[in-house]
Amino acid sequence: MTTLEALVLGILQGVTEFLPISSSGHLVMAQAILDIEVPGVLFEVWVHLATLLSILLIYRNRIAELSKGILGKDRSAFEYMGLVGLATLPAVVTGLFLGDLVKVMFESPVVPGVALLVTGGVLWTSRRISIPSVGDRPGWIGALVIGLAQAFALIPGISRSGTTVVVALWLGLKAEDAAAFSFLMAIPVILGATLLQLPEIGASQSLPTLTLLLAGAAAAFTGALAIRTLITTLGKGSFHLFGIYCWIIGTLFLSYLWVK
Repeated sequence: MTTLEALVLGILQGVTEFLPISSSGHLVMAQAILDIEVPGVLFEVWVHLATLLSILLIYRNRIAELSKGILGKDRSAFEYMGLVGLATLPAVVTGLFLGDLVKVMFESPVVPGVALLVTGGVLWTSRRISIPSVGDRPGWIGALVIGLAQAFALIPGISRSGTTVVVALWLGLKAEDAAAFSFLMAIPVILGATLLQLPEIGASQSLPTLTLLLAGAAAAFTGALAIRTLITTLGKGSFHLFGIYCWIIGTLFLSYLWVK
């Protein structure tokens, strides 16, 4: 992998990780079209840590507030963290017991193409949501449902942010609160997945330091911009328009595979 290729993939990871268009799907498609081979999991771990930094940066005040509440034994803060923890479980269980199946889906370029069409349909439903607000957090059953949506997004091409935010909106969360819950519940998932991959990093999987730094910086910077863009789009009620993009890209990629 060249430095330019790493930079492109870093930008792609940052943008697609948080916009509702599926980072995993775009990375699989980019590797299929550009014929880029990622040397082991080192690069993947690095850019995931960079995108995690984006969440910590954008939601630093909320995280600090929750941390302060936990230390002060605030019941509301404990409840919120419990809901986040519950929402994390389905993805963890799915990853542990169906991890091999997920890996197989990553090896098939057809999967992200079809899954993007599904993501487009999910996003399009958000244009007609008109449900009374239930507050800044879901209930316990609601948190589990959002967690199941996150587990579903382990399929490449299914957007994690898109599915979890749309489900949260359908459960009655306001746009800003739906985004916050979606991104905060992503922290343990991204961190856990990264830690599980660490043993797979071998000495032979080294990349130049400059390459890693540039890719990481690009992923973190574009990731922060993507989160801001998603929040703004939600506030304007135009979140569903990302569905059109997913339909177009999914269709074009499947067409590319057909004629290839």
